[in-house]
Amino acid sequence: MKHYNETLRRIVIIEDNDELRSAYDIIIRGLADYIVVGAYASCEEAIKRLSKDNPDLVLMDLSLPGISGMEGISYIKRKMSAVKIIVLTVHDDSENVFNAFCAGAMGYITKDANHNQLIAAINEVFTGGAPMSPKIASMIINSFHRNPKSPLTERETDVLKSLARGVTYDYIAKDLSISKDTVKTHIRHIYEKLHVTNKSEALIKARKDNLV
Repeated sequence: MKHYNETLRRIVIIEDNDELRSAYDIIIRGLADYIVVGAYASCEEAIKRLSKDNPDLVLMDLSLPGISGMEGISYIKRKMSAVKIIVLTVHDDSENVFNAFCAGAMGYITKDANHNQLIAAINEVFTGGAPMSPKIASMIINSFHRNPKSPLTERETDVLKSLARGVTYDYIAKDLSISKDTVKTHIRHIYEKLHVTNKSEALIKARKDNLV
């Protein structure tokens, strides 16, 4: 029976490409704060061991045999709502990105990202960020068109745009020259005005209603 240090973050990899799956495994095993508890070629394999693996984070491919990555995200979030999921995929179109976040993903990284970018994304998601490849972040921002009837103030809109880019509260505070507490206040007001309870719901609402 395997025994893991309980202080380590537990990571599951779901990727059907053997070479990539092995590469992700090697990268993560070289980090001090994380442990790979499972590496699978399909969602079916991962789902069978989900409760035993008890991951803190899942790295998820979208194009998988059988159960798709998008379906896998939804299933895992229903079973373990606290699990963080980062999509690692070749798909970088707006519809896939939007659907992945709707399903419960917290980050979206294209497979051309290097190992340093992957490590940074993993670290970021555990500090409250929503990591995205630069191309993905730019695409999301460019897909938004401001609704003149938006209930959000200009500053709240700026904060929401920053959330869409996947940056941390500390980054938003520095970028907008405001305190972290003020950022949190703006985010609370955004949630109240949009009648949502989290960032993913806020971004979905923003896209649907053209709020930013």
